[in-house]
Amino acid sequence: MDVSRIAQVSLRQLQWWDERKVVSPRHEGHKRVYLPEEVIEITVIAELRRKGFSLQKIRRVLRFLQREMGRRLSDVIEGGSDLHLITDGRSIYLEDQHERIIDLLKNARQPMFVVCVSDQARRLEETPMRKPARAETSAAARKSRLG
Repeated sequence: MDVSRIAQVSLRQLQWWDERKVVSPRHEGHKRVYLPEEVIEITVIAELRRKGFSLQKIRRVLRFLQREMGRRLSDVIEGGSDLHLITDGRSIYLEDQHERIIDLLKNARQPMFVVCVSDQARRLEETPMRKPARAETSAAARKSRLG
């Protein structure tokens, strides 16, 4: 498999990442042999680099995933994963639970929480409407008299 073509990086770039232990394939003589999960990691790393993230920041993400989550980048991006990488172009976030996001570059212990507006709208649509309570009705009547 032509990893450099798939990831759109040079052979030298792959060699450099191997030398710095960013992604270390198996070696057969002078040939590098990449596992499918390593190819996935390389393509994501290459894309993050094209988006302007430094290799230092990417390494921090990789270390956090491994140390704190016991996962590799390929585990996060596999189809059935419950983890998702999200970026706003300045930071890289990890959604590790439904409605919880961690800023990986800050290694934040305090996660952010997500409120899905469409879920709230769906909940409203599924809830049968009830008659307004007496207090709500009298408050509305007072307001219309005063206004």
